[in-house]
Amino acid sequence: MAPRAPADHPAHLLVVDDDDRIRNLLKRYLSGLGYSVTEASDAASARKLMDALMFDLVILDVMMPGEDGVTLTRSVRGERDTPIILLTALGDPSHRIEGLTAGADDYLGKPFEPEELALRVAAILKRARPAPAADVLLLGSATWNTTKAELRRDGILVRLTDAEKDLLAALAARPGATITREELARKAGVTVERSIDVQVTRLRRKLEDDPAEPHYLQTVRGLGYRLMHDA
Repeated sequence: MAPRAPADHPAHLLVVDDDDRIRNLLKRYLSGLGYSVTEASDAASARKLMDALMFDLVILDVMMPGEDGVTLTRSVRGERDTPIILLTALGDPSHRIEGLTAGADDYLGKPFEPEELALRVAAILKRARPAPAADVLLLGSATWNTTKAELRRDGILVRLTDAEKDLLAALAARPGATITREELARKAGVTVERSIDVQVTRLRRKLEDDPAEPHYLQTVRGLGYRLMHDA
């Protein structure tokens, strides 16, 4: 049985394949294991998503119309170190070597069992996961203690609602990464995604020196929010 994603920080996967059936299958299967899954049907769409969002791993088809998966892998590897698993129906060993030389972390031939792919995903993520974040994030005059789930301004404890704590904890778990409203709604236990906007507004009043011009809790238009912090 394939291992499930950690409940406290499910990895965000990008599945890129021009075959709707395969994308839908992988999204259902991997989401069922607890992963957060985003889809793209071609390289151009994948590039836009990778520019806007942070992914823990990319599952990428080799044979796609337009820019192929190997070319995209080579380009991505020149900009970031996100792990990549290539999928292909090409069985010649030279194709596998080409993909790995381009910078892919693993290579899986089609057809494949979703469970095998999930096992490979889990193995790569286990190796690639960064060291645990620091206990305290510096946010100007405020600090967020990730262990105690405490927000302080100028050393004074700030009272947060449970939803605000859950929201800030979700953002602080991946500082600098854009997190969608949908994911934040799940983490904060909010049933309507637009309610997240209200929670963010309230949280900014407690966190930011100037809530009208937020520096730390930023909006990523059309996508969600991200939490920046001081180095």
